[in-house]
Amino acid sequence: MTDGVWLYAVTLAADAVSDFGEITGVAGESVRVVVEDPLAAVVGSVPLEVFGEQPLRRNLEDLDWLAATARAHDVVVAAVVGRAAAVPLRLATVFLDDERVRELLGDRRTALEAALVLVSGRTEWGVKAYGDRGALTAAVAAARAADEGNAAGAGTAYLARRRAQLSAQETVENDAAQRAEKIHARLTRRAAAGRRQATTDPALSGRRDWMVLNGTYLVDDDRSDDFAATVKALGDEFPGIRLELTGPWPPYSFAGVEREPL
Repeated sequence: MTDGVWLYAVTLAADAVSDFGEITGVAGESVRVVVEDPLAAVVGSVPLEVFGEQPLRRNLEDLDWLAATARAHDVVVAAVVGRAAAVPLRLATVFLDDERVRELLGDRRTALEAALVLVSGRTEWGVKAYGDRGALTAAVAAARAADEGNAAGAGTAYLARRRAQLSAQETVENDAAQRAEKIHARLTRRAAAGRRQATTDPALSGRRDWMVLNGTYLVDDDRSDDFAATVKALGDEFPGIRLELTGPWPPYSFAGVEREPL
């Protein structure tokens, strides 16, 4: 049986530890370290008959297998991140041998070192924003009616409200997008870095909520409470938008390294 090398995370060689205790990887394998100074990759040897390119593609379509593999991957990543600054690799980064891993560390040295500096002392948090069409339409209509009423006088207040309601119904998608962009900008200012991710397909999430923002933010560990308070304040500030804070997570969104082919 031929083995490949599954990559979990990259850290500085000076911070790497070789003893991971009873922690095992996605194939139940012992976790080990491959060094290419000044970097080290935390890896595991996995059978290519299961984790090679073709079988892996099939296995990733099996949701139960995918969930179990993702959990095992995250256990290793969490252990590495819990010990030192580390760049976590996304699921299914597989190489043919240790030498290919060393080549990655050498070729990507500058980018990986920069990523390690970026994530040091910081953790990833996720913020999802969900829109309530009815509540959002009402909130936008009320704001527009107030503006029109103030401009035109009390005698036209009813007409102003009616026009605002019709206008808000027609532009609710655009209004939600504008609010989501404002929320993302405010959160990014409270973080070391922020990224907008693709909104989750309801078929995958199992939720029918209207997601208008799927953001990830790299936050200083000593400012996580401040970031959480900002999320709450923004939820109160934007009627019709519900914010959901998740985390802390390993900084997957800020690793700067994509999956390499075998």
